[in-house]
Amino acid sequence: MGSRKKKSTRVLPREVFLSHSHKDKAFTAKLAEELRRHGIAAWYSERNIAGAQQWLDEIGAALERCDWFIVILTPDAVKSKWVKREISDALMDDRYNERIVPLLVKACKVRQLAWPLATLQIIPFQAFKRGLTELLRIWGIGYRP
Repeated sequence: MGSRKKKSTRVLPREVFLSHSHKDKAFTAKLAEELRRHGIAAWYSERNIAGAQQWLDEIGAALERCDWFIVILTPDAVKSKWVKREISDALMDDRYNERIVPLLVKACKVRQLAWPLATLQIIPFQAFKRGLTELLRIWGIGYRP
């Protein structure tokens, strides 16, 4: 009797969409840099939209192209109409089913942004290295200092 090896259900992202308030751009840039350093492509608006490009078109194209969605939760994100629009789009898109990852960076009222977020596993990210380690674990990637 041989043992059967369980198939991994982890799916590595082709590209991750980082939804965030512009007031959290320093954290977002640091997260994107770390994801890329670990082999994960990441898209966020400050880095990827040139001044003359149409914001809505570029955000829409990125939402269509990316296969994972991370929302950076802070009080500023909860107040942001753009984060609310992006998370609403992701929650309605079946491609993101079980591929939406909320990161709690600062204490905030998550339900005010989108009530379904409260039903998802939220990764505490107040300690950056610990949060990054847990995030990478979703994809079976170990943290590399």
